Amino acid sequence: MSTRFGQRLAAVVADRGPLCVGIDPHPALLAQWGLGDDAAGLGAFADACVAAFAGHAAVVKPQSAFFERHGSAGIAVLERLLAGFAGTGTLTLLDVKRGDVGSTMDGYADAYLAAGAPLGADAVTLSPYLGFGSLAPALDAAAKAGRGVFVLARTSNPEAPGSSSPSPTGVRWRRVWSTPRPTATPARPAGRRRRGRRRHPRPRARPGRAERPGARARAGGTGAGPADVATRFGGVKGLVLPAAARSLLAHGPDPAALRAAAAALTAELTA
Repeated sequence: MSTRFGQRLAAVVADRGPLCVGIDPHPALLAQWGLGDDAAGLGAFADACVAAFAGHAAVVKPQSAFFERHGSAGIAVLERLLAGFAGTGTLTLLDVKRGDVGSTMDGYADAYLAAGAPLGADAVTLSPYLGFGSLAPALDAAAKAGRGVFVLARTSNPEAPGSSSPSPTGVRWRRVWSTPRPTATPARPAGRRRRGRRRHPRPRARPGRAERPGARARAGGTGAGPADVATRFGGVKGLVLPAAARSLLAHGPDPAALRAAAAALTAELTA
């Protein structure tokens, strides 16, 4: 790719707004659209999403799990979906949350991030649970291919560590950067003993804070609305991508209705 992912992302958001459209073909939504919970229904769902959002949305975020559950036929639909958005100006952020060590991470990098990757998207999500260093093969592959990565730094699920708890990797996250720069860098190890007691560090990280030019943050789909995004991320420097999936996809299966709903939500977020 001729330009870095961060540059392409900034340009498309400036042109089309910050909305990240989640593509989550879960069984209940397939049924709501009158489609079967099988590869054929999944394919019809994917085709409608391409027709609705390609060339219109800034970013789409397919959730890989909902394609993987259909086996090899589902993966084939995912490949077709990603190809359908390629070259339209709409960026694809494939939500896979991969994270492993050694040659296994090399394999994930080849699958999603390397030049010519069979499941290549403009960017993918990664998990740093096994240590930030384990992501090096993915970061290197993304940098070489002009792709991007979004590394989990803080999540909204109730089981996630609280604001005063150490992260599962044993470090607390200080910065969020974009590829090819490291997306997050660990501070000193959490839980260091002091006077015989285990001390939990206070979090210094502000989710999504841009420490360097081109930094990006993504606000996941948590049931929040545009007003909540403004409240929670109003002081963030950098770019926030609010994600909407099921609430938006409920307007399907008509591509025109989906596109209109996305346009209306984009206008709200921009305002």
